[in-house]
Amino acid sequence: MKTKALLHLDRDDPEALRTALSNLENPLERIPAAETELHVVANGSAVKLFRREGAEAAGGRIEALAGQGVHFQMCNNSLTRLGIDRGELLAPCEVVPAGIVEIVRLQAEGCAYVKP
Repeated sequence: MKTKALLHLDRDDPEALRTALSNLENPLERIPAAETELHVVANGSAVKLFRREGAEAAGGRIEALAGQGVHFQMCNNSLTRLGIDRGELLAPCEVVPAGIVEIVRLQAEGCAYVKP
């Protein structure tokens, strides 16, 4: 049985992002990546945290986690509202139509909800 979790970020708060990344790194130190399904869903102003510009501190950690199978999903509605182009995002980021719909879908598929 896989360890499944989604971490929800909804505000432009670098400390919340650092906490979320630590929350992802910790289980991956103890559980093989093949036995996990981990997601970060960002909506609202949190999508700003995943732009290439200004993400130097967290960008390397995000890349490393993505390399271990962590999914980083950005809300298209929030990107549109904030005028952020998909091309501005870090490479591992996927864009989903609506963050809240993705959260509900992932919970329905058995992901534990975590709010760092």
